[in-house]
Amino acid sequence: MTPKPTLAVVGATGAVGSVMLQMLTHHADVWGDIRLLASPRSAGRKAAVRGEACEILALDEEALEGVDLALFLVPETVAARWAPVAVTKGAVVVDTSAAFRADPDVPLVVPETNAHAARVRPRGIVASPGSTTLALVVAVGALHAEFGLSELVVTAQQAASGAGAGQAGVDALRAQLGLVAGDGDLGTHPGDVRRAVGENTGPFPGPLALNVLPWSGTAGADGASSEEEQVRDETRRILALPALRVAATCVRVPVVTGHSVSVHARFERPVPLDRAHEILATAPGVVLYDDPAAGDFPTPADVVGTDPAWVGRVRRSMDDERALDFFVCADNLRKGAALNALQIAESVVTYL
Repeated sequence: MTPKPTLAVVGATGAVGSVMLQMLTHHADVWGDIRLLASPRSAGRKAAVRGEACEILALDEEALEGVDLALFLVPETVAARWAPVAVTKGAVVVDTSAAFRADPDVPLVVPETNAHAARVRPRGIVASPGSTTLALVVAVGALHAEFGLSELVVTAQQAASGAGAGQAGVDALRAQLGLVAGDGDLGTHPGDVRRAVGENTGPFPGPLALNVLPWSGTAGADGASSEEEQVRDETRRILALPALRVAATCVRVPVVTGHSVSVHARFERPVPLDRAHEILATAPGVVLYDDPAAGDFPTPADVVGTDPAWVGRVRRSMDDERALDFFVCADNLRKGAALNALQIAESVVTYL
């Protein structure tokens, strides 16, 4: 019998890494040895995977020896340095950072939409899109296959765990909530929330508690943020629509985990609403939850900890028979990161 492949989880102690270890425990066991790798300061600690306590190893060349597939759940700078090393050691790399997403020799993959792309990987690396793109592209891609997408306008409401290193954003939000919780008058005068929170706003450019911040990422071209450019560029690559018109606005909201996206999608043909509902109800990775009169629509507080993209508020645009408006929520640490990477890995392992 052919031995099962060896898997390395690089970044096993981070927010996404913790979710990944849970998933590895509950998904079909297609892996042989699983190595947990992290920074040297985490080496020697133990973490549970598949019901066993595994020692965490420091990320170095020796730890990557003999690895067949490496999941990189680390910041961009770490992935850029170490993913090519893993490839030279013989591993296929699945990377969740932005390090390789724009590289034409690195496929950008969402298995429900373009799984075939993972088979051709000239650099030995497969990239997973950002969490905001992943929240919306499965639903948009299913509709595109039927009606032909021509334009996309989205407003993303991004959770705190999607900022920076993930846990840093969550910690900052919880600390700010503690600072504002005792004053029932906060939020009623200009600047009062900012004064209560103080200068230490963590990875955010201002207070997030009792507030929203219409900015995430770094400065891009013409006033856009890097996160907004990312949504455009990644959606174009995944759907193979290099000229797709995309307008994106990213807003950080005081939610711990779970991105939401308000979507206006315009298509090449008129969109019958019943058919749109049918497509979304049967699309892989999508749950249609859409009865607003009964209070049934997705919210991040309800979908956190689940795998699908939840879609609701589906309606024909009031002024355009070729356009749909809808609302989608997804857990940014699961489908938005860990799950998509694991789905890619499980599809790739078939061809190792």
